[in-house]
Amino acid sequence: MSTLIETSRLTRILPETVPVTLVEDISLRIDEKEFVAITGPSGSGKSSLLYLLGLLDRPTSGRLTIAGRDSGPMDEKERARTRLEMMGFVFQFHFLLPEFTARENVEIPMRKLGRLARDEMHEHAGDLLGSLGLGEYLDQRPDQLSGGQRQRVAVARALANDPPLILADEPTGSLDSKSSEQVFEILQNLVRERGKAVVAVTHDLDMAARMQRRIHIVDGKIT
Repeated sequence: MSTLIETSRLTRILPETVPVTLVEDISLRIDEKEFVAITGPSGSGKSSLLYLLGLLDRPTSGRLTIAGRDSGPMDEKERARTRLEMMGFVFQFHFLLPEFTARENVEIPMRKLGRLARDEMHEHAGDLLGSLGLGEYLDQRPDQLSGGQRQRVAVARALANDPPLILADEPTGSLDSKSSEQVFEILQNLVRERGKAVVAVTHDLDMAARMQRRIHIVDGKIT
């Protein structure tokens, strides 16, 4: 099984007057088709670790490789390209653009990557939304959708470029129990049916227990 992400002694320190350590000395590996939970108390560094894994932040020290490529020498353009090709992101607050329809939001990563023609992007976005039960809502704006529906649009957007890895930060944190279960099942199916690796930060220990593996963070360190 191929390794998608590997870290060695990854550390992130904010250079304040009194330096703040967000993540310290973390070594881990994420393989393809894994369903991994990152848990820990509030302020423990869970999201900080996820942002480092997703190339949304740079470590102070340590090594991070993406599919065998060292991310250290990458410039911002290469980091952005790697994110578009290798990763999809789902956040607690979906971050959909309010002026765009569901389909247009899903098309955004495809437009940035530039692999598909416009009609192909249009069709692919519709297919993704349809596969997540949103076929009737393609032309609705986010304010016309429920919280659970908006999060499913966010999942479709994460899948737009068919990346092997989905990174989710509290993907059910703002949802009711029914919508949370629906989103969890979608993430689980991404692993089982689409062969994706999913790494999800969650405070829900019951949800974490249903995932294949759990990484617990306390004070920026794996325990």
